[in-house]
Amino acid sequence: MTRLHAPSALLADGWATDVTITLDDAGLIADVVIGAPPGDAARLAGPVLPGIANLHSHAFQRAMAGLTERRGPSGDDHFWTWRETMYRFLAVLTPSDVMTIATQLYISLLKGGFTSVAEFHYLQADTDGRPYADPGEMGASIIAAAREAGIALTLLPSLYRQGGFGVPANEGQRRFVLDDEALAGSINRFRAEARRDPLLRVGLAPHSLRAASLDDIARWVETIRSEDATAPIHIHAAEQPREVSECLAATGQRPVQLILDRLPVDDRWCLIHATHLVPEEIAALAASGAVAGLCPTTEGNLGDGVFSLPAYLDAAGRFGIGTDSHVGVIAAEELRMLEASQRLVTLRRAVAATPEQPSSGTFLWQNAASAGALATGQPSGAIAPGRRADLVVLDGAAPMLAGRAAALAVDTLVFAGGESLVRDVMVAGRWIVSDRHHPGEARAGAAFAALMRRLLG
Repeated sequence: MTRLHAPSALLADGWATDVTITLDDAGLIADVVIGAPPGDAARLAGPVLPGIANLHSHAFQRAMAGLTERRGPSGDDHFWTWRETMYRFLAVLTPSDVMTIATQLYISLLKGGFTSVAEFHYLQADTDGRPYADPGEMGASIIAAAREAGIALTLLPSLYRQGGFGVPANEGQRRFVLDDEALAGSINRFRAEARRDPLLRVGLAPHSLRAASLDDIARWVETIRSEDATAPIHIHAAEQPREVSECLAATGQRPVQLILDRLPVDDRWCLIHATHLVPEEIAALAASGAVAGLCPTTEGNLGDGVFSLPAYLDAAGRFGIGTDSHVGVIAAEELRMLEASQRLVTLRRAVAATPEQPSSGTFLWQNAASAGALATGQPSGAIAPGRRADLVVLDGAAPMLAGRAAALAVDTLVFAGGESLVRDVMVAGRWIVSDRHHPGEARAGAAFAALMRRLLG
C-alpha cells in the first residue's frame, strides 16, 4: 500500500481538505480519508485533481501543427482545404515515424494534465493503400508509443470505406481503408495486447456517416459489442455545415439525428464535435447518455464553429475534451477555450458554472474527467475507491497559486495557468511526471526533431 496526503483534492462530490489517498499494489485507489493528519503519508505538493482522458486524438497530426496556417491561393481557407493538406502530409509516414510522433505527443499530453488518450486510429494501411502484412502494424506503433510515454490508451481502429455519401474513397484516403478481414485482424491483435496490459482498451471508431454506410457501422458495432459489451464507440458527427447538408441530401436526415435514430447509441458512445445541431438533436443526444467529445482548440483552428454548450448542459448532457489535431496539448487550455467560446457567443461569463458549483474551473474539470473516463472505458476520472490512481498535482509553491486553494486553484489553472501549474502526474499509481519532468522527454524530443527535419527537408 502507498499513502499520499493532499492539502486539498477534488473528489467526486466536490473539494475536500487534508485528504489521505491510499493506493493498492495494482495502482487503484483503495481508500480516501478526509480530515486525517498526514502521518507517514507522502505529502503532495499542492491541490490534487483527477486526471482527464483525452477523448480524441489523431496522433500523426501533431507533426502538422503550425504548418497549415498560411493563406491559400484562393483565400477561401476552411476545413476542406486543410484536409487536402493533411492527405499530402500523411502519405509518406511509416509506422516508425508515427511512433516517434506519438511518443513525443503523449509525453506532452501527460505534462498537460491528460492521463489517458483515445486514439481515433484511421491511418492504418501502407503508403500504397494495401494492408500491412500484419494489418495492425500501424496500431502497434501507437501502443508502443503509449507504453513508452506511460499514458493509458484507448485504441479505436477506424471503419472507413468511402470518400463521401455513396462516393468511393479517393487517392488521399487510400491509407484509411481496410477490408473486413484486415480490420478484424488488426482488432484481434490489439485485443490480444489489451489482455496483458491493464492500461489498454480497444473499441471501434466508425469514422463518420460520410465515410461508412449505416449498415456497415451497425454490423461492426454488433461484432465489437458481441465480444465486449462495454467497448467504446466513437464517431465524428456534424463537424461542418457541408457535412450536414450532404447528409440531408443523401438520407433526408441530419447526421446526429440519423445516428441516434438508427444506431444502438448508449453511454459508451462518443460523438466527436457534434458542432452543428438543432435543438431537437441537442436534447436527444443528452438523453441518449452518449458523451459529446469536444475539441475546442482544433475546432477553433479549423473554423468548425461553436458547440451549443448551454442548451446541452440544460438537458443534462455529458461532455469530454480532446485535442484532435493537437494544435493544443494542455487539458486546462482546452477547457479555457471551451468556456471562452461560449462567452463570445452568449456575451456572458461563467457559462459552465451552476448555482450548485459556482467555480467554472471545477465544473469543467470534474465533468470532463468523469465523462472522459466513461467514453474511453478507462477506470479513472474520479478520486474515489476502486478508481485507478490517475492524479494531477498542482504546484502549491507557484506564485500564481499563492493563497489560492481548492476551487480558486483550479480556476487559476484553467483560466490563468495551464501547463505551468501542473507539477506531478500519476498514472495507475506510478509517477510519470515529477516536478514537471518526464524521464523520456529529451530523448523523445530529439527523435521528433530529427524526423521533422527529414520530413520538411
